[in-house]
Amino acid sequence: MRIRFGDRHDCEKCGKEAKFYRVKARRSYACEWCGAQVYPTAGTPFDRTRTSLRDWFFVMFQFCSTRSGVAAKEVERQIGVTYKTAWRMCHEIRKYMAIVDGDDPLGGFTKHVEVDEAIIGGKTTAEEGRMSNKTVVIGLAERGGKVMTKVVPNQRRATLLPVIKENVKLHSIVHTDEAGAYLTVAGEGFYHMTVNHGAGQYVSPQGSSVNEIEGFWSQLKRSINGTHIHISQKHLSKYLGEFEFRHNRRHRPSTMLDELLTSFVR
Repeated sequence: MRIRFGDRHDCEKCGKEAKFYRVKARRSYACEWCGAQVYPTAGTPFDRTRTSLRDWFFVMFQFCSTRSGVAAKEVERQIGVTYKTAWRMCHEIRKYMAIVDGDDPLGGFTKHVEVDEAIIGGKTTAEEGRMSNKTVVIGLAERGGKVMTKVVPNQRRATLLPVIKENVKLHSIVHTDEAGAYLTVAGEGFYHMTVNHGAGQYVSPQGSSVNEIEGFWSQLKRSINGTHIHISQKHLSKYLGEFEFRHNRRHRPSTMLDELLTSFVR
């Protein structure tokens, strides 16, 4: 209650500044003037949960203290809940991490933004088709700054360009490989530089590269293979939000848990 609302705040019912007192046998607090009740966990991942907040905070700490994510089976073993409960806790925390991280546009004048796609999914057979069990994700990384990912239906220009225009500020220096989908980036208000992977380039003579976003893909795929084994297309965006949150705070890891615990909407 104190973390989310402070020691005193205006009551929504009577409008007076009040101190709120704990209601016995409920997860609510009552206004000292009119008795209106406030539920501090409403609108948070803990809403209507029967799992103790101590266990929730412990799992959140685990999410903030690992690079490779946390599997629901591990949470099941650590706190002694059912797999169904552990799975729900993990997914609620992932959704909340994505909300806290936000989706502010990247780049700006003279700033460098790397753009690349990744294909996430398992092995397929020739009969199933190359993309039958795979999902396309576009990633945008500001050098030395934040990363952003979006699940997209395909790798076509008509799909990828609107994502870049929506999430990268005009006049940014956009780095891509030489895929055909990016040929018209310069005509959209950006400075465009390319690296030719087909010629064995990792950094072009002009200094263009997409090594930062590819490093993020590498960490993501290793974590999926090592921790989660498989991620369904339906829930992939939640996992991406989790990895974005940690990556964007890689230079200040000690603030991760504090941000999660103090960012609830009042």
